[in-house]
Amino acid sequence: MSQRKGLENHTVGSGFILLGFSDHSSLQGLCFAVFLVVYLVVLTGNSLIALITVVDSSLHSPMYFFLRNLSFLEVCYTSVTLPNMLVGFLMEDGRISFLGCAAQLYFLVLLGSIECLLLAAMAYDRYTAICDPLHYSLIMSRGLCIRLVVGSWIAVVPVQVAQTYQVFTLPFCASHDLHHFFCDVPPLLELACADTFWHQVMLYTIILVFAILPFSLIVISYIQIIRAILKIPSALGRHKTFSTCSSHLGVVMLFYGSATVTYLKQRSRDSVDADKYLALLYTVVTPTFNPVIYSLRNKEVRIALRRLLRTK
Repeated sequence: MSQRKGLENHTVGSGFILLGFSDHSSLQGLCFAVFLVVYLVVLTGNSLIALITVVDSSLHSPMYFFLRNLSFLEVCYTSVTLPNMLVGFLMEDGRISFLGCAAQLYFLVLLGSIECLLLAAMAYDRYTAICDPLHYSLIMSRGLCIRLVVGSWIAVVPVQVAQTYQVFTLPFCASHDLHHFFCDVPPLLELACADTFWHQVMLYTIILVFAILPFSLIVISYIQIIRAILKIPSALGRHKTFSTCSSHLGVVMLFYGSATVTYLKQRSRDSVDADKYLALLYTVVTPTFNPVIYSLRNKEVRIALRRLLRTK
Protein backbone atom coordinates (compact mmCIF):
# COMPACT_ATOMS: atom_id res chain seq x y z
CA MET A 1 0.00 0.00 0.00
CA SER A 2 2.81 2.42 0.92
CA GLN A 3 4.60 1.66 -2.37
CA ARG A 4 1.43 2.39 -4.31
CA LYS A 5 0.93 5.64 -2.44
CA GLY A 6 4.52 6.62 -3.13
CA LEU A 7 4.09 5.96 -6.83
CA GLU A 8 0.94 8.05 -6.93
CA ASN A 9 2.63 10.92 -5.11
CA HIS A 10 5.55 10.73 -7.54
CA THR A 11 3.12 10.85 -10.45
CA VAL A 12 1.26 13.88 -9.12
CA GLY A 13 4.50 15.77 -8.52
CA SER A 14 6.29 15.12 -11.81
CA GLY A 15 3.50 14.82 -14.34
CA PHE A 16 4.16 13.39 -17.80
CA ILE A 17 6.29 14.11 -20.84
CA LEU A 18 4.48 14.17 -24.18
CA LEU A 19 7.08 12.97 -26.65
CA GLY A 20 4.85 13.90 -29.59
CA PHE A 21 7.01 14.50 -32.66
CA SER A 22 10.24 15.10 -30.71
CA ASP A 23 12.03 12.55 -32.92
CA HIS A 24 11.88 15.24 -35.64
CA SER A 25 13.74 17.83 -33.55
CA SER A 26 15.13 19.65 -36.58
CA LEU A 27 11.56 20.32 -37.80
CA GLN A 28 10.17 21.82 -34.59
CA GLY A 29 10.06 25.33 -36.06
CA LEU A 30 8.34 24.14 -39.23
CA CYS A 31 5.86 22.06 -37.21
CA PHE A 32 5.04 25.10 -35.06
CA ALA A 33 4.32 27.23 -38.15
CA VAL A 34 2.20 24.53 -39.84
CA PHE A 35 0.10 23.71 -36.78
CA LEU A 36 -0.34 27.40 -35.92
CA VAL A 37 -1.80 27.98 -39.39
CA VAL A 38 -3.97 24.87 -39.03
CA TYR A 39 -5.27 26.05 -35.65
CA LEU A 40 -6.12 29.50 -37.02
CA VAL A 41 -7.91 27.88 -39.97
CA VAL A 42 -9.93 25.67 -37.59
CA LEU A 43 -10.89 28.64 -35.41
CA THR A 44 -11.77 30.90 -38.35
CA GLY A 45 -13.57 28.32 -40.48
CA ASN A 46 -15.68 26.76 -37.76
CA SER A 47 -16.47 30.13 -36.17
CA LEU A 48 -17.68 31.43 -39.54
CA ILE A 49 -19.90 28.37 -40.00
CA ALA A 50 -21.35 28.84 -36.50
CA LEU A 51 -21.86 32.58 -37.10
CA ILE A 52 -23.69 32.32 -40.41
CA THR A 53 -26.03 29.64 -39.05
CA VAL A 54 -27.01 32.11 -36.31
CA VAL A 55 -27.31 35.39 -38.24
CA ASP A 56 -28.75 34.06 -41.53
CA SER A 57 -32.44 33.24 -41.18
CA SER A 58 -32.35 30.88 -44.19
CA LEU A 59 -30.11 28.55 -42.16
CA HIS A 60 -32.41 28.27 -39.13
CA SER A 61 -33.26 24.64 -39.79
CA PRO A 62 -32.45 21.48 -37.77
CA MET A 63 -29.58 20.51 -40.09
CA TYR A 64 -27.80 23.83 -39.51
CA PHE A 65 -28.61 23.81 -35.80
CA PHE A 66 -26.65 20.55 -35.55
CA LEU A 67 -23.92 21.94 -37.82
CA ARG A 68 -23.53 24.95 -35.51
CA ASN A 69 -23.09 22.65 -32.54
CA LEU A 70 -20.62 20.52 -34.52
CA SER A 71 -18.55 23.60 -35.37
CA PHE A 72 -18.52 24.60 -31.69
CA LEU A 73 -17.33 21.12 -30.75
CA GLU A 74 -14.56 21.21 -33.35
CA VAL A 75 -13.23 24.52 -32.00
CA CYS A 76 -13.22 23.12 -28.45
CA TYR A 77 -11.78 19.77 -29.59
CA THR A 78 -8.75 21.28 -31.29
CA SER A 79 -8.28 23.80 -28.46
CA VAL A 80 -7.75 20.89 -26.06
CA THR A 81 -4.69 19.61 -27.98
CA LEU A 82 -3.25 22.16 -30.42
CA PRO A 83 -2.31 25.05 -28.06
CA ASN A 84 -0.36 22.62 -25.87
CA MET A 85 1.33 21.20 -28.97
CA LEU A 86 2.28 24.69 -30.13
CA VAL A 87 3.84 25.51 -26.77
CA GLY A 88 5.76 22.22 -26.92
CA PHE A 89 7.13 23.03 -30.39
CA LEU A 90 8.05 26.57 -29.36
CA MET A 91 9.69 25.70 -26.03
CA GLU A 92 10.89 22.25 -27.15
CA ASP A 93 9.43 20.96 -23.90
CA GLY A 94 6.70 18.32 -23.81
CA ARG A 95 6.09 18.36 -20.06
CA ILE A 96 2.49 18.42 -18.84
CA SER A 97 1.36 18.36 -15.22
CA PHE A 98 -0.59 15.47 -13.74
CA LEU A 99 -3.77 17.58 -13.39
CA GLY A 100 -3.18 19.14 -16.82
CA CYS A 101 -2.98 15.69 -18.37
CA ALA A 102 -6.15 14.59 -16.55
CA ALA A 103 -8.01 17.70 -17.72
CA GLN A 104 -6.82 17.22 -21.31
CA LEU A 105 -7.88 13.57 -21.33
CA TYR A 106 -11.28 14.37 -19.84
CA PHE A 107 -12.19 17.10 -22.32
CA LEU A 108 -10.78 15.16 -25.28
CA VAL A 109 -12.83 12.01 -24.64
CA LEU A 110 -15.85 14.09 -23.59
CA LEU A 111 -15.93 16.15 -26.77
CA GLY A 112 -15.07 13.14 -28.97
CA SER A 113 -17.95 11.09 -27.52
CA ILE A 114 -20.41 13.98 -27.91
CA GLU A 115 -19.31 14.43 -31.52
CA CYS A 116 -20.12 10.76 -32.23
CA LEU A 117 -23.64 11.24 -30.82
CA LEU A 118 -24.08 14.53 -32.69
CA LEU A 119 -23.09 12.93 -36.00
CA ALA A 120 -25.72 10.25 -35.35
CA ALA A 121 -28.34 12.95 -34.66
CA MET A 122 -27.39 14.65 -37.93
CA ALA A 123 -27.81 11.33 -39.77
CA TYR A 124 -31.28 10.93 -38.24
CA ASP A 125 -32.12 14.46 -39.38
CA ARG A 126 -31.12 13.61 -42.98
CA TYR A 127 -33.00 10.29 -42.80
CA THR A 128 -36.20 12.07 -41.71
CA ALA A 129 -35.82 14.82 -44.34
CA ILE A 130 -35.39 12.34 -47.21
CA CYS A 131 -37.45 9.33 -46.12
CA ASP A 132 -40.34 11.14 -44.41
CA PRO A 133 -40.38 14.69 -45.82
CA LEU A 134 -44.09 15.30 -45.13
CA HIS A 135 -43.60 14.90 -41.38
CA TYR A 136 -40.09 16.37 -41.24
CA SER A 137 -40.97 19.68 -39.60
CA LEU A 138 -43.23 17.91 -37.11
CA ILE A 139 -40.66 15.26 -36.14
CA MET A 140 -37.53 17.44 -36.15
CA SER A 141 -38.97 20.16 -33.96
CA ARG A 142 -36.73 22.69 -32.23
CA GLY A 143 -37.53 21.01 -28.92
CA LEU A 144 -36.32 17.62 -30.15
CA CYS A 145 -33.12 19.10 -31.59
CA ILE A 146 -32.30 20.80 -28.28
CA ARG A 147 -33.08 17.61 -26.34
CA LEU A 148 -30.78 15.58 -28.60
CA VAL A 149 -27.86 17.98 -28.07
CA VAL A 150 -28.41 18.52 -24.33
CA GLY A 151 -29.06 14.79 -23.85
CA SER A 152 -25.71 13.98 -25.47
CA TRP A 153 -23.88 16.16 -22.94
CA ILE A 154 -25.86 14.76 -20.00
CA ALA A 155 -25.19 11.17 -21.08
CA VAL A 156 -21.46 11.60 -21.68
CA VAL A 157 -20.29 13.90 -18.85
CA PRO A 158 -20.65 11.48 -15.89
CA VAL A 159 -19.26 8.53 -17.85
CA GLN A 160 -16.11 10.40 -18.83
CA VAL A 161 -15.66 11.74 -15.29
CA ALA A 162 -15.69 8.12 -14.11
CA GLN A 163 -13.24 6.97 -16.79
CA THR A 164 -10.81 9.84 -16.13
CA TYR A 165 -10.93 9.16 -12.39
CA GLN A 166 -10.38 5.44 -12.98
CA VAL A 167 -7.31 6.07 -15.17
CA PHE A 168 -5.66 8.64 -12.92
CA THR A 169 -6.04 6.64 -9.72
CA LEU A 170 -3.71 4.03 -11.24
CA PRO A 171 -0.12 3.84 -9.95
CA PHE A 172 2.22 4.84 -12.77
CA CYS A 173 5.74 3.47 -13.28
CA ALA A 174 8.96 5.47 -13.09
CA SER A 175 8.87 6.35 -16.80
CA HIS A 176 6.31 9.05 -17.54
CA ASP A 177 7.13 9.35 -21.24
CA LEU A 178 3.91 9.31 -23.29
CA HIS A 179 4.52 8.36 -26.93
CA HIS A 180 1.80 10.73 -28.09
CA PHE A 181 1.14 14.43 -28.60
CA PHE A 182 -1.78 14.48 -26.12
CA CYS A 183 -2.92 12.51 -23.08
CA ASP A 184 -5.05 9.56 -24.20
CA VAL A 185 -6.29 6.44 -22.45
CA PRO A 186 -4.31 3.68 -24.29
CA PRO A 187 -0.82 5.25 -23.87
CA LEU A 188 -1.58 6.12 -20.23
CA LEU A 189 -2.63 2.53 -19.48
CA GLU A 190 0.69 1.36 -20.95
CA LEU A 191 2.51 3.33 -18.23
CA ALA A 192 0.50 1.81 -15.37
CA CYS A 193 2.21 -0.46 -12.82
CA ALA A 194 -0.99 -2.38 -12.09
CA ASP A 195 -3.47 -4.68 -13.77
CA THR A 196 -5.49 -2.62 -16.27
CA PHE A 197 -7.97 -5.31 -17.34
CA TRP A 198 -11.06 -3.52 -15.98
CA HIS A 199 -9.80 -0.22 -17.34
CA GLN A 200 -9.60 -1.85 -20.77
CA VAL A 201 -13.11 -3.24 -20.29
CA MET A 202 -14.42 0.24 -19.47
CA LEU A 203 -12.57 1.78 -22.42
CA TYR A 204 -14.05 -0.66 -24.94
CA THR A 205 -17.50 -0.43 -23.34
CA ILE A 206 -17.42 3.35 -23.80
CA ILE A 207 -16.22 2.90 -27.40
CA LEU A 208 -19.10 0.46 -27.98
CA VAL A 209 -21.77 2.75 -26.50
CA PHE A 210 -20.55 6.17 -27.68
CA ALA A 211 -18.81 5.30 -30.97
CA ILE A 212 -19.85 1.97 -32.48
CA LEU A 213 -23.56 2.22 -31.58
CA PRO A 214 -23.95 5.75 -33.04
CA PHE A 215 -21.99 4.65 -36.11
CA SER A 216 -24.36 1.69 -36.53
CA LEU A 217 -27.32 4.09 -36.40
CA ILE A 218 -25.61 6.27 -39.02
CA VAL A 219 -25.10 3.25 -41.30
CA ILE A 220 -28.75 2.16 -40.89
CA SER A 221 -29.92 5.72 -41.64
CA TYR A 222 -27.86 5.89 -44.83
CA ILE A 223 -29.04 2.49 -46.00
CA GLN A 224 -32.61 3.81 -45.79
CA ILE A 225 -31.57 7.11 -47.40
CA ILE A 226 -29.91 5.33 -50.35
CA ARG A 227 -32.99 3.15 -50.82
CA ALA A 228 -35.19 6.26 -50.91
CA ILE A 229 -32.85 8.06 -53.33
CA LEU A 230 -32.77 5.09 -55.73
CA LYS A 231 -36.58 5.29 -55.98
CA ILE A 232 -36.40 8.83 -57.36
CA PRO A 233 -36.98 8.54 -61.14
CA SER A 234 -34.78 11.37 -62.45
CA ALA A 235 -30.98 11.45 -62.22
CA LEU A 236 -31.12 15.18 -61.40
CA GLY A 237 -33.50 14.51 -58.52
CA ARG A 238 -31.28 11.75 -57.16
CA HIS A 239 -28.20 13.99 -57.35
CA LYS A 240 -29.96 16.94 -55.71
CA THR A 241 -31.28 14.79 -52.86
CA PHE A 242 -27.96 13.08 -52.21
CA SER A 243 -26.13 16.44 -52.19
CA THR A 244 -28.07 17.41 -49.03
CA CYS A 245 -26.31 14.66 -47.05
CA SER A 246 -22.99 14.21 -48.89
CA SER A 247 -21.21 16.75 -46.65
CA HIS A 248 -22.27 14.94 -43.50
CA LEU A 249 -21.27 11.60 -45.00
CA GLY A 250 -17.81 12.93 -45.85
CA VAL A 251 -17.25 14.19 -42.29
CA VAL A 252 -18.46 10.87 -40.82
CA MET A 253 -16.07 8.85 -43.00
CA LEU A 254 -13.10 11.09 -42.16
CA PHE A 255 -13.75 11.17 -38.41
CA TYR A 256 -14.82 7.57 -37.87
CA GLY A 257 -12.31 6.07 -40.29
CA SER A 258 -9.25 7.37 -38.45
CA ALA A 259 -10.68 7.09 -34.92
CA THR A 260 -11.83 3.49 -35.43
CA VAL A 261 -8.45 2.33 -36.71
CA THR A 262 -6.67 4.13 -33.85
CA TYR A 263 -8.72 2.68 -30.99
CA LEU A 264 -9.68 -0.76 -32.24
CA LYS A 265 -6.40 -1.97 -33.72
CA GLN A 266 -3.83 -3.77 -31.59
CA ARG A 267 -1.27 -1.35 -30.17
CA SER A 268 2.42 -2.21 -30.36
CA ARG A 269 5.76 -0.41 -30.11
CA ASP A 270 6.11 -0.60 -33.88
CA SER A 271 2.77 1.19 -34.38
CA VAL A 272 3.44 4.15 -32.05
CA ASP A 273 4.27 6.56 -34.89
CA ALA A 274 1.36 5.32 -37.01
CA ASP A 275 -1.01 5.84 -34.05
CA LYS A 276 0.13 9.46 -33.70
CA TYR A 277 -0.43 10.23 -37.38
CA LEU A 278 -3.85 8.56 -37.31
CA ALA A 279 -4.75 10.61 -34.24
CA LEU A 280 -3.85 13.75 -36.18
CA LEU A 281 -6.61 12.89 -38.66
CA TYR A 282 -9.50 12.97 -36.20
CA THR A 283 -8.13 15.62 -33.80
CA VAL A 284 -6.71 18.09 -36.34
CA VAL A 285 -7.49 17.23 -39.97
CA THR A 286 -11.24 16.57 -39.55
CA PRO A 287 -11.93 19.88 -37.71
CA THR A 288 -9.89 21.67 -40.40
CA PHE A 289 -11.81 20.18 -43.29
CA ASN A 290 -15.32 20.35 -41.80
CA PRO A 291 -15.92 23.99 -42.84
CA VAL A 292 -14.33 23.31 -46.24
CA ILE A 293 -16.53 20.25 -46.85
CA TYR A 294 -19.73 22.03 -45.79
CA SER A 295 -18.99 25.25 -47.68
CA LEU A 296 -17.91 23.55 -50.92
CA ARG A 297 -20.64 20.90 -50.95
CA ASN A 298 -23.50 23.04 -49.65
CA LYS A 299 -24.96 25.78 -51.85
CA GLU A 300 -26.99 27.37 -49.03
CA VAL A 301 -23.88 27.77 -46.86
CA ARG A 302 -21.93 29.33 -49.75
CA ILE A 303 -24.73 31.83 -50.45
CA ALA A 304 -25.08 32.73 -46.75
CA LEU A 305 -21.31 33.16 -46.46
CA ARG A 306 -21.21 35.51 -49.45
CA ARG A 307 -24.11 37.47 -47.97
CA LEU A 308 -22.29 37.81 -44.66
CA LEU A 309 -19.04 38.94 -46.29
CA ARG A 310 -20.89 41.54 -48.43
CA THR A 311 -22.56 43.09 -45.37
CA LYS A 312 -19.09 43.65 -43.84
